[in-house]
Amino acid sequence: MQPTDTRDPDYYHRVVDCQWACPAHTNVPEYIRLIAQGKYTESYMLNRRSNVFPGILGRTCDRPCEPACRRGRVEEKPVAICRLKRVAADLKGEVDHLLPTAPAEKNGKRVALIGAGPASLTVANDLMPLGYQCTIFEALPKPGGLMRTNIPAFRLPAEVLDTEIDYILRMGVEVRYDHRVESMRALLEDGGFDAVFVGTGAPKGKELDLPGRREGAANIHIGIEWLEAVHFGHVERIGERVLVIGVGNTAMDCCRSSKRLGGKDVKVMARRTRPHFKASPWELEDAEEELVEILENHSPAEFLIEDGKLVGMRFELVEWYEDESGRQRSRTVGRKDIPCDDVILAIGQDNAFPWIERDIGIEFDEWGLMKVDKKTFMTTREGVFVGGDAAWGPENIIWAVEHGHQAAISIHRHCQGKPLTDRPPNALELTSSKMGLHEWSYASSYNPKPRVKMTHVDLAARLREFSLEVELGFDPDQTALEVRRCLNCDIQTEFTAKSCIECDACIDICPTSCLTMVENAEEPALRKRLTVPADNLTQPLYVSAPLPQTKRVMVKDEDVCVHCGLCAERCPTSAWDMAKMDLKIPHAK
Repeated sequence: MQPTDTRDPDYYHRVVDCQWACPAHTNVPEYIRLIAQGKYTESYMLNRRSNVFPGILGRTCDRPCEPACRRGRVEEKPVAICRLKRVAADLKGEVDHLLPTAPAEKNGKRVALIGAGPASLTVANDLMPLGYQCTIFEALPKPGGLMRTNIPAFRLPAEVLDTEIDYILRMGVEVRYDHRVESMRALLEDGGFDAVFVGTGAPKGKELDLPGRREGAANIHIGIEWLEAVHFGHVERIGERVLVIGVGNTAMDCCRSSKRLGGKDVKVMARRTRPHFKASPWELEDAEEELVEILENHSPAEFLIEDGKLVGMRFELVEWYEDESGRQRSRTVGRKDIPCDDVILAIGQDNAFPWIERDIGIEFDEWGLMKVDKKTFMTTREGVFVGGDAAWGPENIIWAVEHGHQAAISIHRHCQGKPLTDRPPNALELTSSKMGLHEWSYASSYNPKPRVKMTHVDLAARLREFSLEVELGFDPDQTALEVRRCLNCDIQTEFTAKSCIECDACIDICPTSCLTMVENAEEPALRKRLTVPADNLTQPLYVSAPLPQTKRVMVKDEDVCVHCGLCAERCPTSAWDMAKMDLKIPHAK
């Protein structure tokens, strides 16, 4: 193998698993260290640089960073990354003077943003400081999109949502509320905009066309529409017996909302077993803590109607098996009728673009989605961009934020007449963390403490008051314990081959046996010849230049390194150093 180029920003970026897994590439280890130092405001602003909504996402993120966390390789549970983000948001000081501002003199370019959800808000956040005039067209009377209407207040308090959205809007964004765009053609021809961004989400809940659906319509609800009606006060009660069809996060919000609106016997009905549920594990746990029953292997078959009224649902009881090709198949092993007063359908969401004419140069695919370039986020019509759920279907908020960042770069380049595919590159800065011969500027010792458990409001209290936030957040003692669990994966082991005397001291002291001095070879062979074979191909090998004495190479398996710094402490020639990585992710602003 050739010597590893550690100046390539992607190499060490990939090693910082949490940051690599985060769609917006938030600098997780650094913001956790800032929290550990009590620098909550600095941590919040570092978060905001990439994810824009730290307080919102600290409560609602799907947490793609946590399954990737290196801590999960040495014990059962990862660092509580998301909940620590909330700590920074809750404990921050005044940030008004630190937020981006819009210049008084505009650059003459106008951008239309359709929908006031996270993707559109991110575009405005990035373009307003550059002098653009951004106008948001929002069908509802308040901003936030599905963050507001689909995430109940007991998970995301309105004041948190309003505060973080206001940081963006007060830069001078024009918002036209209660203004549903009915024609893309008219907007393009008569609006006078230099670019248009579509951030309308996936606003159409999926139907379940079964016998009895039409007759029982009054008590059969579409999940996202029902949650919106609850949010705006149009629905204040529900029947005592409720069936929620589906096991995604929307279904969890529906069943937990039902418990607060009069539902006493609330059941979630799943076609598959728990390993196949789409809901996040913590969402399932919270629902079951509130005495929601989750029934597996129940496939909806019919709505039961008596005298024109919904009285229950019939389910086929199924079991799953693999066919000859390895695909999962189901067979019916029985039937079951379950009585209910209301049914909420939460089986998925679709995009809906009836307002975009099909003869204006925007092409659609077979699923009714606009054809969008995955790098530039532009449609087949120049100057029209898409992001968030509107681009490729339902995702989570952090994906919408990253789409917004990338679309803003494209819109900026489009308006400046520059090629959209010529993207600004990432940059890397490495700074030694050495403070003395054997001292580092970070806590490198391994902390064996288990993950801190989140405390919740008393069950009876939370079910009495719909808007009462369930999670209390970490207190200072809990925070102090959890931040110490971070393994500081962005503090990289930097190796200087010419300084190595091949004494084996680093190899002897490495607690995970991730270092090997060995004759070079092609990667498949080299992976097998290490002290511990490197079988995880998702993580790279570090390979040094030839060592001075034997021409062997120093190889490190990045997969199992815990960044403890013992190799650098033990090395008598300082061939090893611990260097903090700062990855510079470009945005339009």
